[in-house]
Formats: sequence, C-alpha cells, structure tokens
Amino acid sequence: MLNRKLIDRYNRVLNYLRVSITDHCNLRCMYCVPRENIPWLSHDQILRYEEILRLIRVGAGMGIAKVRITGGEPLVRKGVYEFLADLKEIKGLSDVSLTTNGVLLAENITRIHSAGIRRINVSLDTLNRRKYKEITGHDQYEQVWRGILSAHETGLGPIKINVVALKGINDDELIDFARLSFLYPFHIRFIEHMPIGACGAKIGQHLLAPEIKTRLGTLGRLIPIEKGSLDGPAERFKLEDAVGEIGFIRPMSRHFCAHCNRLRLTASGQLRTCLLSDNQVDLKGPLRRGCSDDELAEIVLNAVRHKPSEHHLSDNCSGNISSQMSAIGG
Repeated sequence: MLNRKLIDRYNRVLNYLRVSITDHCNLRCMYCVPRENIPWLSHDQILRYEEILRLIRVGAGMGIAKVRITGGEPLVRKGVYEFLADLKEIKGLSDVSLTTNGVLLAENITRIHSAGIRRINVSLDTLNRRKYKEITGHDQYEQVWRGILSAHETGLGPIKINVVALKGINDDELIDFARLSFLYPFHIRFIEHMPIGACGAKIGQHLLAPEIKTRLGTLGRLIPIEKGSLDGPAERFKLEDAVGEIGFIRPMSRHFCAHCNRLRLTASGQLRTCLLSDNQVDLKGPLRRGCSDDELAEIVLNAVRHKPSEHHLSDNCSGNISSQMSAIGG
C-alpha cells in the first residue's frame, strides 16, 4: 500500500474516518430516526469488530490518522470497550474519539477511560428535562448530564457537546448552552439541522449559524480560534474569559466541502465519501469473500477518486438524503 494516499481529484487529503459500529440506538431523536418502529440491522448484516479493525488498519496505511467511533449509539453494542482498546493500538492513528448520546456514559466512564479514550462528543440538544423527552422520546436528561460531568471529573477532554439547532424547539436555549463555556472547558458545537432521511425534512425552518452568532452577541465577542490539521468542519471561537469554546458546523449556510477531510464507514460495511449523498461503496462483500488488504485499498482509492466536489443539500430539501442518520453514523 506504499504511496496509496487518500487524495481525491480535488486535491483534498482525506485523513479522518468516522466509523459507525451499530445502527441500534436507545433514543429516538426527532431529526435522526422515525418514532415508529424501524427494522434494525441483523447481527450478520453488521461488520464484525475484527473486520472493522482490519479496514481501519488498511486506512491507516493510506493516511487515516483520525478515527471517530459513532452509531446509532455505540455504547449499546456488546464488546465495545474491548474494541476501543484494540483500536487504540493501531499504528498510525493519532486521534481516536467517541460520539455518544450520553445515556450510558456515567455507568461506563471508567471502562471508556481504561480503553484509552480521552475525547468524546455528547449529543445534547436541550438543557430542559421535559424538552429532552420531547426531542428524544425518552426521559433521560438527568442521566446524560450526570454522564457529562462524570467524564469531566474523570479527566476526559475536550468534551464536545453537539447541539442541533432547531427553530421553535431549542432556539430559546442557545445562550444557556453558550454560557456553559464559562463554567466548564467544554466545546459547545451548534450544528445546523440537515434534512436527512424520512424524518429530516419535517423539522421546519432552519436555524442557521449567522442568526445563532447574532443571538450569542449578548454574551460578548466571539474570538476566532485557529483550526488544527485534523480538525473537522467546525468554525471555532471563544468568548472572552471563557474556559471552553463555541463552534459552528454549517452544512446549510456555508458549505465546507472544499475542505472536507472525511470518509464514513457504515455499520453495514458501506464506505460513504460524503455524508450528504446516498452514494456508497460496499466493503463488507469483498471482506467476506476473502480479498487481500491491497484489494481493499484499491476499492477505497477508487471510491475516493469519485468523491463529489460538494453536496447538493439545500434548505428547501431538494437533494434530500433517503438514508436515516442512524444508519449512516453522521
């Protein structure tokens, strides 16, 4: 795999792989999965841990340096803590992190820390218990907040809190979230809602980053922070005297496609070169047919060569993505 670097035809260097290890989740967030029952992937349809680790090793040999484990909810999958420990041993990876909804965080924080994970993202769209149940379908707010504090007390950091901005639902809490950056060294990330899947287009009018920034202006000036080489698409800022950060992820109001450094591996073994496109390449089939690492690398390289220059998602939902977010590992 010498000299097989993941550089697409637009000269973007792809060094960040997001890996969904399950589509199962213990919540039903309104923008992620429909509230009615949906069929989960069966055990045989999901990549085995050894298959995921092999694909990541192949990727690391081609320049993948950053891996984030996602779901669904990754902590619901049996054996996840042993898998995370094995993942941390892969040579070439300089950044391994975890995204979780936080429901199982407090009771498992020691196991996460022991596996070598130091960076986590926690999805939390409200600081109000009643509203949390409305958004997620479950009354688990107190448990999630306890998990975030447990992670902080255990020494994990930075802890990023992902807030999907939903007009008419949580836009009255934007300042409350931003104020957390004065109290804790958390990175508060405001994410523009993307109309993905059957439920994605039903949320309503978008709340975009410029409006969020204007509202946060009452707290002071947002001071820009320079991004690192492995950073994702978030625009990073700091409020004066804050110990944490504020970030904005803007797929709708400012496409960051020109600087995209990401690939995604779904729980079912599909490689997606763009979150906001239904195009994907099967890796599970070749894996289970016994192909070599070099053959896997060539499949990945061919997918990278066809990575689109930009997404075509718009706020009127033309180009809406049919896949559910829970199945993609956004």
